[in-house]
Amino acid sequence: MQDLIQRTIYREDHEQFREQARRFFDKEIVPFHAQWERDGIVPKEVWRKAGREGLLNTMLPEPYGGGGDFGHAAILIEEVARTGASGLGFPLHSDIVAPYIHAYGSTEQKDRWLPRMAAGELIGAIAMTEPGAGSDLKSVLTTARREGDHYILNGSKTFITNGINSEIVIVVAKTNPELGAKGVSLIVVEEGTPGFSKGRKLEKIGLMAQDTSELFFDNVKVPVGNLLGEENMGFKYLMKELAQERLVVAVRAARCIESFLQKTIDYTRERKAFGQTVFEFQNTRFKLAEAKAQATMLRTFVDECMKLHMQRKLTPERAAMVKLNATALQNKLLDEFLQLHGGYGYMTEYQVGRAWTDARIGRIYGGSDEIMKEIIARTL
Repeated sequence: MQDLIQRTIYREDHEQFREQARRFFDKEIVPFHAQWERDGIVPKEVWRKAGREGLLNTMLPEPYGGGGDFGHAAILIEEVARTGASGLGFPLHSDIVAPYIHAYGSTEQKDRWLPRMAAGELIGAIAMTEPGAGSDLKSVLTTARREGDHYILNGSKTFITNGINSEIVIVVAKTNPELGAKGVSLIVVEEGTPGFSKGRKLEKIGLMAQDTSELFFDNVKVPVGNLLGEENMGFKYLMKELAQERLVVAVRAARCIESFLQKTIDYTRERKAFGQTVFEFQNTRFKLAEAKAQATMLRTFVDECMKLHMQRKLTPERAAMVKLNATALQNKLLDEFLQLHGGYGYMTEYQVGRAWTDARIGRIYGGSDEIMKEIIARTL
């Protein structure tokens, strides 16, 4: 697939990493993803293989990861989007969960968890959302009450990506409920801790191979040493790191659009109707021309945001803008691409129907459209 613009964001080492990642995806992911969608989960062994290939925690320094930067992480995200491998929770594990531990964890915590996460031996998740809280992190009801050298954790979380597979979870909890948002802390809970349990795998309309579940905490006794950073500073940490999470969503959306634009061009050039190819109809060419123009505009913005982020200059409002625009355009254009496939667009063999369904969550997770607009509105 040819890029819409000449991209300058990536160096030679980035492109070498893309070749490595692409070989792995084409061999270990693409042939099996349809079965994982039927199973509703990606086997843990796939994570172990990715770890052995150096595809996890790519932007963290050795020995905690691959020693790369966000460019390496973005390439892996783009390969997820290129192949339609929506079941893989690698980006959340590597680019959201692990960076929290690296940024706010003690040396002992980083040494204990990050090398194993890089090896795929510990699958990470972050538990923010609750049944009654949604995107409002100030309203979380999960509590962590300190008793001596432990916290007693109680509450429940929902819509947790990597929930079933998770072996280490960062839990957003209130250590001082009276302070509201200023009483939030981040506490790491490991699989097997008494009182920590996983609920059913949630049935979704998309992302069928991605394991999403509820998590429950019933008087879970967690060592104080599992607190990330300082007590009651969790909300501040979350706000600082969410810009990268939103950029991750935008990077994926942009590559998804480009991938399915090319797939749709190829399909319409081959498919015949009324004695000519579908591509020869002016309506088709105009729809695809408009899509290319819009996708090129988005690609320029996404790459600029990536450049800013790699310089540590991406602001929360710019991250909100790129996520809002990228996911809205992804939903709009995938709908157009599906339409151009006709009845076959509704069939799973052409992937565009599944991609269309998968894309809908982009306007909700990582902060809903409404939250993004509120962040942007505060800068007006």
